[in-house]
Amino acid sequence: MENQDNHRYDDIINLPNPTSKKHPRMSLYDRAAQFSPFAALTGHEAAIKEAARQTDEKLMLSDEVIAELNEKLNLIAETIGTQQRVRITYFVPDNKKAGGAYITCSGCVKKFDAYEHTVIMEDKTVIPIKQISDIDGEMFGDMY
Repeated sequence: MENQDNHRYDDIINLPNPTSKKHPRMSLYDRAAQFSPFAALTGHEAAIKEAARQTDEKLMLSDEVIAELNEKLNLIAETIGTQQRVRITYFVPDNKKAGGAYITCSGCVKKFDAYEHTVIMEDKTVIPIKQISDIDGEMFGDMY
């Protein structure tokens, strides 16, 4: 019996592979794609990365710090056009989750937009005044 099983396919074992006359042969690239891993949870990995991404919490400023920032903003407003360089640190809220990031922008202030309550830098960066947490510069005695 065992001997019969070994010779069961001897008549077809050396025949060439059959090829269809109707359908073209599949490329190796397409054939390999059939065996690539299947992502049952599309977007799951991106969701995990988003959940792991760290954000900063916005700091609550004291009344003294807010008063100091207002004085510095008034001094900047008086000296617009004198090419005084400043460094402004401000908070940018995150669009997808709670918190955000603190950004520091250096350069010269181009103008104050009183209607929008923003500071516009020469490089066209728009900074909301409510989000400013720190201002440094030569005019304040701070060398950065």
